[in-house]
Amino acid sequence: LVPKIFYITERAWNYYPYTITEYTCSFVPNFTINIQTKYLNDKGTMQNCLGVSENDDDRVVEFIDIVNDQVAEHHYKKAEDLTEFKSSVTGRGPLPSNWLEDANPVMCSYKSVQVKLDLWAFQSRIEEFIHKSIREILLVGHRQAFAWIDDWYGMTINDVREYERKMQEETNAKLLNEIESSKTSSDTTDSAPTTPSTKKGWFSWS
Repeated sequence: LVPKIFYITERAWNYYPYTITEYTCSFVPNFTINIQTKYLNDKGTMQNCLGVSENDDDRVVEFIDIVNDQVAEHHYKKAEDLTEFKSSVTGRGPLPSNWLEDANPVMCSYKSVQVKLDLWAFQSRIEEFIHKSIREILLVGHRQAFAWIDDWYGMTINDVREYERKMQEETNAKLLNEIESSKTSSDTTDSAPTTPSTKKGWFSWS
């Protein structure tokens, strides 16, 4: 069972075209995930736009392609397969394998992900797992940004704020429900793998 004192705290600062997101864990001291983001209207051609030290031996640069990179099998949804998706509102899609050559308009989300963990003997493996998980989250999330275009295209800033408020309420209700459910259940059981839901919703780390 996960201890009741175990929780993740997320703090975010948004000042477009930059954002900073930081995660800390109540159960693991000296642990942080820091994600800095800059959005640019290009195809990922800008070199080190976030000013990350190039002398860092642990620095790894990755390019995430929302069309050609494959998501994990249990995260795959046909409705979010951009080689098949076509927007009924904008007419965009499906995207071919060479989509980036002629993409217009296009935006790139540049990110610097730093994981800090002070846990001797397990540090390297845990950090590697976290980076791998975050890459998957970013791939799935940015595929969804395009696949869900019919839901957000044409939204005003007021529509966005209302959507954020609604999502915050739904997320809080979901977490509260999970906490209440954990209080009434003292046993845990293993469940068989299930087919990924076609419903739009939260990302699962598992």
